[in-house]
Amino acid sequence: MWLARHGDRLIFILFVFVVATSDVRAQTADGRIDSLIEQATTRLALVQTPRSGARVDLTLDEAIARALERNLDLVVQRLNPLVFDLSLAQQLSFYRPTVNANLSDSSRTNPSSTQLDGGAAVVSDTATVNGGLDQAVQWGGGNYTVNWNNNRSASTNAFSSFNPSYRATVQASYTQPLLRGFKIDTTRQQIQVTRINRDIADIDLRQTITNTVSAVRNAYWDLLYATGTLEVQQQALDLAEALIRDNEARVEIGTLAPIDVVQARSEAAARRQSLAQAEQVLATAELVLKQLIVGGTDDDYWASTLNPVDQPTLEVPPIDLGAAIRAALEERTDLARSRRQLDINEVNLSAMRNNTLPAVDLVGTYQLQGQGGTRFVRSGLGGSVTSEVPGGLGDAFNQLFDAAFPVWTVQVNMSYPLGQSAADAALARAQLQTQQVRAQLRQLQLQVATEVTNAVVQIEAISRRIDAAMAARELTQEQLNAEQSRFEAGLTTNFFVVQAQRDLAAAQDTELRAILDQQKALVEFDRVQRTSLSNAGISIIQ
Repeated sequence: MWLARHGDRLIFILFVFVVATSDVRAQTADGRIDSLIEQATTRLALVQTPRSGARVDLTLDEAIARALERNLDLVVQRLNPLVFDLSLAQQLSFYRPTVNANLSDSSRTNPSSTQLDGGAAVVSDTATVNGGLDQAVQWGGGNYTVNWNNNRSASTNAFSSFNPSYRATVQASYTQPLLRGFKIDTTRQQIQVTRINRDIADIDLRQTITNTVSAVRNAYWDLLYATGTLEVQQQALDLAEALIRDNEARVEIGTLAPIDVVQARSEAAARRQSLAQAEQVLATAELVLKQLIVGGTDDDYWASTLNPVDQPTLEVPPIDLGAAIRAALEERTDLARSRRQLDINEVNLSAMRNNTLPAVDLVGTYQLQGQGGTRFVRSGLGGSVTSEVPGGLGDAFNQLFDAAFPVWTVQVNMSYPLGQSAADAALARAQLQTQQVRAQLRQLQLQVATEVTNAVVQIEAISRRIDAAMAARELTQEQLNAEQSRFEAGLTTNFFVVQAQRDLAAAQDTELRAILDQQKALVEFDRVQRTSLSNAGISIIQ
């Protein structure tokens, strides 16, 4: 009876209690959520990299130009050819002529041991003035020496016929290898290898330039994508905050439950987190681009905020796959580097063949000599001087230039080890390795063709991705508009509006990513026709 009489009043009291409890819980939840949002925003602000400094509008061409001028990797790489130039000059100095000279003056006193010594104590004074020239000849591997020796000697020996005595000698010799060492030797091998390495240094410089330009282009598009992503996340946050304000207004007039405000605030908190992460990604992308285009921390662009102003184009020029593969096989720096390394192998192989040849050297020597000074005419061996014939150094020179006393020799020196030598074994091993490195070159050519083909496949696939992503983004935008209209008419819930906002943000990000991937795929297609990302090449035979 009591329940039937007071049922309506009891139901009203329970309704008021539930509403009041919901308001208290909602307020408590709101305070806790606001606190959590504030803490999360503070933590993310601490870890993200701030972007400061003057805002600089930067085009892609300007970024590439600055990288070519200031990039530190290029600065280092440009020095390598100069290092090889100095190494080559050092090796070529082996073939420069060398001049030598010797001046001496000595005196010696010898005790007499026989009557033929010419006195009880014989004093001999000798002065020497010698000079010479020697040089290795690059062609043929020969070498020559020219020596001019002059000395003056005076002695107390009673048997001397000239006192003082002047002697002059000119001697020239030439050594020419006939087999081993005729075409190549260790020095000429090193010179040829250094010259090839000098060409490889130029190729490596070209490779570094190409890779740097590709890296700058990719970093530029990454920065542009990060900027677009930040705008998308900011737009998503604006939508979430607008939904909060709309829900709060609906709660005030009693057409919406307070729990819907909590849900909208939760979504806004998630959007703030995504925005903070997008800001951090943007700062990182900007730092990557700065590292490529500045010459140090004192560069003005290092402390500036970079604003990429170029926009990607969706039009892809027609691609001729066959022409692209042919261009890559002709222009790729890794192939050019491998071909030059193959030339080094040919030089080393030639040196190994040379080492297996017999050593046959032709040596020719020609000598002229002259004698001068005051001549004593004696009555007999050890006798008294009957007359003196005046003379001096000029007499020695006259005899020298008149070729009065020539001496010449021609000889052939030969040597060859019996049995199989270490050089024969090394040559056999090198010939097997040559077959391997030629296979490596063919393998590298196949790899290049594969990379070019794969780059074309990626471009075509991404073009289809962009079309699908644009269509999906337009549909999600229409879906969000429809959900908002239905929500305003009371035909749907807050959950579906929030979900539509998330779908739109994801679709926008997917579209941006597809456009970025297309630009990077075009960059990759251009790079794979010119160079590789590494210096890998064929093996060098030692």
